[in-house]
Amino acid sequence: MSEPLVLVASEGPVRVLTLNRPAQLNSFTAAMHAELLPALQAAADDAAVRAVVLTGAGRGFCAGQDLADPAMAAPAGHAPDVAAVVERHYKPLALRVRTMPVPVIAAVNGVAAGAGANLALGCDLVVAARGASFIQAFSKIGLVPDCGGTWLLPRLVGRANALALTLTGDKLPAADAKAMGLIWQVVDDAELMSSALALAQRLAAMPTRALAATRRALDESLELDYAQALSLEARLQGELGRGHDFAEGVSAFLAKRAAVFKDR
Repeated sequence: MSEPLVLVASEGPVRVLTLNRPAQLNSFTAAMHAELLPALQAAADDAAVRAVVLTGAGRGFCAGQDLADPAMAAPAGHAPDVAAVVERHYKPLALRVRTMPVPVIAAVNGVAAGAGANLALGCDLVVAARGASFIQAFSKIGLVPDCGGTWLLPRLVGRANALALTLTGDKLPAADAKAMGLIWQVVDDAELMSSALALAQRLAAMPTRALAATRRALDESLELDYAQALSLEARLQGELGRGHDFAEGVSAFLAKRAAVFKDR
């Protein structure tokens, strides 16, 4: 039997998903999508999972779409239906990552190119190895960024930087990505997984439901005016204020003890 294209492991409350086509720098195929999306859904459905780490096997995180994949094939004389590939695979993947009920950390261990870069950037926090890099490779093959890249990039680094990254398709080293505000943290290559897992364990011990609601509030506020954002805050605070974690947090604060959060 062939090896799974997505390796699934658990470190206590942390689910680790590893893209597993190392010889192809973990580039996407329809078969890999068929394993990754259900793996994310399984983590979302498992009440014991309180954080997810997404990484790649070998020397790359993900090189984007495998252009040799049969999903990109077309009858003679016809162009591949790239729109169908995006709608069928990348749109549901990006939406699932962005709406996970738990924090998602990308541990970028090497090159993250094309859709692979934007998959990482769509995660809540990106921890990159010092030797990692990010490439918006789409302009090199006559396409536009997908997997959420057109939405994410200008919000993360502004229009000027987003245009420079996408029009040139230049490689951006991890340290420069950090300096630009594109990613959260850069660590030594040998410390990547230990750093990502330590961060995931820290988040897993926090009020998970509130963390997911915080992501929602920040994302939705980008499309709201100030008064609407204040109303969204009130609605979310009302929901969270009726939960176990708020009562537990207040009780732990008053008793000067560590809180034990359970909501999800």
